[in-house]
Amino acid sequence: MPGNGPKERISVPSEKEALTPPQTNGFGKKNSNGGISQERQQIRLRPKLGLFNGCAIIIGVIIGSGIFISPKGVLIHAGSPLLSLALWTGCGLFSMLGALCYAELGTRIPKSGGDYVYISEAFGPLPAFLFLWIALLIVNPTSNAVIALTFAQYVLKPFFPACPVPETPVRIIAAAIIVLLTFVNCANVRWSTRTQDWSTITKIVALALIVVAGLVNVILGKSETLNQETLLEDSNFSPVHLALAFYSGVFSFSGWNYLNFVTEEIREPHKNLPRAIYISLPTVTLIYILVNMAYFSALSPHEILESDAVAIIFTSSRMFFAGARDGLLPELLAMINIDCLTPTPSLIFLGASSIAMLAFADVYVLINYLAFAESSVITCAVAGLIRLRLQDARSKKKESESDNLESNENIIQV
Repeated sequence: MPGNGPKERISVPSEKEALTPPQTNGFGKKNSNGGISQERQQIRLRPKLGLFNGCAIIIGVIIGSGIFISPKGVLIHAGSPLLSLALWTGCGLFSMLGALCYAELGTRIPKSGGDYVYISEAFGPLPAFLFLWIALLIVNPTSNAVIALTFAQYVLKPFFPACPVPETPVRIIAAAIIVLLTFVNCANVRWSTRTQDWSTITKIVALALIVVAGLVNVILGKSETLNQETLLEDSNFSPVHLALAFYSGVFSFSGWNYLNFVTEEIREPHKNLPRAIYISLPTVTLIYILVNMAYFSALSPHEILESDAVAIIFTSSRMFFAGARDGLLPELLAMINIDCLTPTPSLIFLGASSIAMLAFADVYVLINYLAFAESSVITCAVAGLIRLRLQDARSKKKESESDNLESNENIIQV
């Protein structure tokens, strides 16, 4: 951590503008009542994120463990390569529709906090309070644990090629990754965004290599799976299996709403938030389709099904920060480090709760825990957008009726 000695942290009031902290000794001035002066109370998160950072956050959060886990889940229920690819396309379109709803929510309500802020604005404090505790205890820690466990599995698998990876080393590596990323996010916003940018670039390059290898196989005619005879072989059109396959694919797109958690830190959010979504979701969908084609060009469906694997901390903490700032979570989570201007207590809590979730070493168990809670939250947020639109329509109708009434009164007087 930069600097020596203890750092003072203060509660942040809710305002949109990001103000630069005054140059003081780092501990703030106290007023006659012993409290922190008004100028120190106006410290808040700065808008440092541009369009590229926004795209990197969305792509970096989405492209993670899902693309290395879900192809098996989709193929198990779809049965054939062509139906699997069609479902991946449908998952991308479905996620794009959700992202467009969130783009409107983000520009309509330009505050950090994502789903929490939207549910609070649309339905009031009680549903928002319930959502925060679901996110605090289930959604975000579980999601982080899934990503960390998947990373640890891939790191350790080369050392255990002929047998399952032991659970203890997997948990140790996963916990170390969570601690490292928590430290980076606590230390400096710029460090965290640069780490996210480079992580995103690295993942895209790795997936690009997979795609290139797949294309080479197709061009050289080495692929036995991607031909007319086998593309639809063993297709399963059962509604139940299609739904389960669709869910496995949608899991890979989880995270498209995370940029909305840091809206206050985006420069010109009315422009950059929608643009980042418009750029990122089609990019991710195209990458996923090409990667799956590459998998099928190198592996048969049977080989994919036989393998456990085929080939978000920065944003979540801002949601807890926003909820605590409004008094729905402990006040400690609304405090920031005045030197680094990062919500350090919120980040530490998220990191600790993510490590606690590592008690469940089975990734698929964690995914099952995550499924219902995450889908319920997104449904509530989109329903909130519909409610806000209806409220706007009613307000405009009342204004129009009031204007017509005044106009009629003026005519009568004349």
